Amino acid sequence: MKKVAQVHYAPAKHWVGNGFHVQSMFSYQDKEKNVDPFLLMDYNPPRYFDGGRKSDFRGVGEHPHRGFETVTIAYQGEVQHADSTGGGGIIGTGDVQWMTAGAGIMHEEFHSEKFSREGGMFEMVQLWVNLPAKHKMTPAKYQAIKSTDIPVVELADNAGYVRIIAGELNDVTGSATTFSPINMWDVKMNAGKAYTYNVPKSHNLIILVLDGTIQVNNEDIARRGELITFERGGKNVHIEANNDVKLLILTGEPLNEPIAGYGPFVMNTNDELIQAMYDVQNGQFGKIN
Repeated sequence: MKKVAQVHYAPAKHWVGNGFHVQSMFSYQDKEKNVDPFLLMDYNPPRYFDGGRKSDFRGVGEHPHRGFETVTIAYQGEVQHADSTGGGGIIGTGDVQWMTAGAGIMHEEFHSEKFSREGGMFEMVQLWVNLPAKHKMTPAKYQAIKSTDIPVVELADNAGYVRIIAGELNDVTGSATTFSPINMWDVKMNAGKAYTYNVPKSHNLIILVLDGTIQVNNEDIARRGELITFERGGKNVHIEANNDVKLLILTGEPLNEPIAGYGPFVMNTNDELIQAMYDVQNGQFGKIN
């Protein structure tokens, strides 16, 4: 089995723009957490936003990215996205927005007009997924993945179910296309049930507990809002649900490449970071129409 390295308590919340009140569960600077090829996880735990806004929507205005992908999973609420490739749209409960920044993109994210007007509960996870060096400058693109397009695997013995956003489980392949081998599983498990998930020995493993309490490999306990990281090596992970639980399970083949990051750019060298800043200043990332 994969051996638990540490169960991490949720850090203090901070605002991203004025629409996302998040806990940064890890970043690419946390090298001891074995998160490669994942770079960052921001979790916006359930929060109620008042409605009544007809303009000046909450969110983050136009900004650049290069060298990685952003993945936004909507658990509650709605986000509206637009970018310089012409991509965009609205994601709501159960939907996923998968944006490949690649060579460069400008984008913005706001609460949708409907959500801003009506208000309600808001819960999201945003991930940054690293791109291999050979794909850092791939053309930018956008994948809008609707909940109805995400395949679902029912777990044996009525243990629950898994929505496969990316990768595969039990020979079922997820909706997103990826540049390196990763699995992204949106999991719900029933109280008192257990399941052993097939995780390759070469993959790093990360589990975010969104709700409930779990026991991992008959040893470690993790509760809502906590992040579990694992040591390298070992295969598979056994999870027992102490009550009804909601999990985000990430596994990925580490790229084992140098990381140079600054703000919205993640490249392999400092020279590439300087070039990214120069290219933004000279309009090479395009603009949102």
